[in-house]
Amino acid sequence: MKKRIQQLALVLACSLAVTAQGATAPDFTLKALDGNNLRLAEQRGDIMLINFWASWCGPCIQEMPALDKLAQKYQMMGVQVWGVNVENDSSAAKAYLSKVQVAFPILFDIDNSVSKDYRVEAMPTTVILDKDGKVRTVHRGYKPGYEKKYEDDIKTLLRE
Repeated sequence: MKKRIQQLALVLACSLAVTAQGATAPDFTLKALDGNNLRLAEQRGDIMLINFWASWCGPCIQEMPALDKLAQKYQMMGVQVWGVNVENDSSAAKAYLSKVQVAFPILFDIDNSVSKDYRVEAMPTTVILDKDGKVRTVHRGYKPGYEKKYEDDIKTLLRE
C-alpha cells in the first residue's frame, strides 16, 4: 500500500512539474503574428508573462486589453508579455487581432505542443516566469481584476 501511494505521488508530481512553482519552464519556439519566430530561452533575464488563449474564449478576449496595459506599463522594466493562441486554425484569432490590436507578441501554437507541455487545461491560462526561466505562478481562468494578481506577481519578481 505504501509503495502504491509513493508511485501515485510520483505520477502526480511529474504531471504537475511543468506548472509547479520553481520548475524550469519548457523552452519553445513559435511563429508570431508578425512572421518572426520567438524562442523563450532567448528571453532569459526578463520576467515573462505567457498567456494561453483562444478567440472563442470570452474571458480570453475580455482579458486582452488588460494584458496590453500590463505589457506597456512594465516593458521598460524587463517584463515581457506573450500571448500564445492555442487554436489549430489561427484565422479567427488573426481576424480578432485585426480589430483589437495589442502591442505584445502573439504566437501561434497550432499543433498544441506548447500548451500540452505547459499543461494548459483552462482558458485562459497565464504562466509567470522569473528572470531565470522558472515558473513562479500559474493562473487559470480569468475574471475582471485578475490583472491585479498578475501585477502583484510582477512587482514581487521585480523586487528580487
